[in-house]
Amino acid sequence: MTIEVSVFYFAKSAELTGLKSETIRVASELTTVELWQDLVSRHPRLSAVRDSVVLAVRQEYLALGDVRVSLRDGDEVAVIPPLSGG
Repeated sequence: MTIEVSVFYFAKSAELTGLKSETIRVASELTTVELWQDLVSRHPRLSAVRDSVVLAVRQEYLALGDVRVSLRDGDEVAVIPPLSGG
């Protein structure tokens, strides 16, 4: 089953995609790596932040891996690359 989610891109991920947000259709049950792979297939330049990116689903941070995610229609997914500070 596929559902519609809003994806928000922050910092470097927004720069790489050229977007601050978008609405996409994805499987309702998938791992964080599968979700990431879906995003990279849409925006190949995102692969540049693969090793340091964190996803947030319903405001809960999730590292990329085999973590299973159950998404619901209308959920929000955030793509959060590392932030540089001074």
